[in-house]
Amino acid sequence: MTSQFKTFFLLVLLSGILICIGGVLGGMGGVIIATVLALLINLTSYWYSDSIILKMYNAQPITQEDAPLLYTSLQTMAYKANIPMPSLYLIEESIPNAFATGRSPEHGVIVLTKGLLTLLTPEEICAVMGHELGHIANRDTLIQTITAIIASSIVSLANMLQFTALFGSRSSDSEGNTNGIHMLILSILAPLAATLIQFAISRSREYLADDTGSDFHGNPNDLASALYKIQEYAQRGHLQATDATAHLFIISPLSSQGLHSLFSTHPPTEERIKRLQAKAHK
Repeated sequence: MTSQFKTFFLLVLLSGILICIGGVLGGMGGVIIATVLALLINLTSYWYSDSIILKMYNAQPITQEDAPLLYTSLQTMAYKANIPMPSLYLIEESIPNAFATGRSPEHGVIVLTKGLLTLLTPEEICAVMGHELGHIANRDTLIQTITAIIASSIVSLANMLQFTALFGSRSSDSEGNTNGIHMLILSILAPLAATLIQFAISRSREYLADDTGSDFHGNPNDLASALYKIQEYAQRGHLQATDATAHLFIISPLSSQGLHSLFSTHPPTEERIKRLQAKAHK
């Protein structure tokens, strides 16, 4: 029930930001248009979230013939989690990383990068899949994917609002200037608010997926070791990921890029590793 409430609350907040921007851009007509847009985005995200993200990263399916050991490990963990086995996909990226998507456990998808399969041990790969399976079992994938898509829409509308504030009105009276300032402030605060919402929900769900996933895999130290390696490679190279979807990955692919480290949607990797190591010694 808590997860369902968070999902509903997040959708209301993000949709409210869309509606607010629409109202400023177009009055009541803008509110109606933004409301319809928010509903369409939510419905589209619900039904097509996995295919949208997979196409965005040009992910290709991994068949059982391609990786029989991966399939055996994932089937065992899915059975333990009491959910259907997710589909497996591959991204042709040399940097190790992974994420999960799909609107429900029945439509779960786990995506691994090529680097993950070549640079990590089989036990660490299995632990990473366990973490992503944890996201699916906890129904985090729906809220994360919807957040990514709506956040992108908010950024686009905010850019339109900023353009309107700067160039849409040449009124010299005080009311016109005041409206322009309000629109400019909103165009800055709206994307920031959307980012903070992603930040708040994603951190707590990462900790939970670490805990749940390590139970599915059976050895928290394997996940701790995998997180350490993925973090190290993330700092050395750049995985081609968008700002709006970076929170989907087990380690933020943007963590090594300047100010991104200050506003990461992920908890500190060091803290995650400490929690897993402490769990292993219980």
